[in-house]
Amino acid sequence: MKVVAFERSVQGTGASRRLRNSGKTPGIVYGSKDPAAVIELDHNALFHALRKEAFHSSILDLEIGGKTQKVLLRDYQMHPFKPLVLHIDFQRVSATEKVHMRVPLHFTNAETSAAVKLQGAVISHILNDLEISCLPADLPEFIEVDLSKIEVGHSVHAKDLTLPKGVSLVLHVEQENPVLANARIPAVKAVETEEAAPAAAAAPAAAPAADAKDKA
Repeated sequence: MKVVAFERSVQGTGASRRLRNSGKTPGIVYGSKDPAAVIELDHNALFHALRKEAFHSSILDLEIGGKTQKVLLRDYQMHPFKPLVLHIDFQRVSATEKVHMRVPLHFTNAETSAAVKLQGAVISHILNDLEISCLPADLPEFIEVDLSKIEVGHSVHAKDLTLPKGVSLVLHVEQENPVLANARIPAVKAVETEEAAPAAAAAPAAAPAADAKDKA
C-alpha cells in the first residue's frame, strides 16, 4: 500500500492544531540510520486507510518529496470522540532485518467442525491478533486459524498454528503459548441435556403400570 506524505517544517502544539484545521494530520517517521523526520498527511485519505486491515499489518510504501521508503505503521492517536486522527507514527524497515509485528488472525472452518455441527458447541475467539517475527518480505497480512478439527472442551493454541514460510512466533508468545480459540457447549444447552436424561429414563417405567390397569 502506498502512502503519500509531505515534509513538515513547523512543529509545536499550535502548528499541529493549524495543520488539523486545514485537513492535515501531523506525523513522524523514524528508524534505520536516517534521522527522524516530521511529516504531514492528508487527513481524509489517512482516515480511510486506517479502516483497512492491511494498513495495520503490511509493509507500506511511504512517499516523501518524491522518494519512497518502506515503513510499518507503529502508532496513531485518535480524538476521544471525533472521527479525527490526531497523530501517526511510522517506522522505517530494512529488507535484511527482522521485524516484530502484530498480525490479525482469520478464523476459518468453524461451521464444518464436529464440535459445532454435531454437538452444538460455540467457538470463542480468545485472541484476535498475534505477535510474530519475520523479514519484511515475508510479512503476512493475516494468519489463518483452521478450526475444522477443534473438539468440545479443547482449545487451539499459538503453537498449533501452521505459520507461513519465514514466519515465527516471538519469544514470549512461544513460551506462553496462549489460547487462540476454544469450543464449549453453551450452559443452557448443557442444562437441557441434563434435564432430558432423567425424563427419558423414567418414561419406560410408566408403561407397565398402564398395562396393569388395562388388564384389570
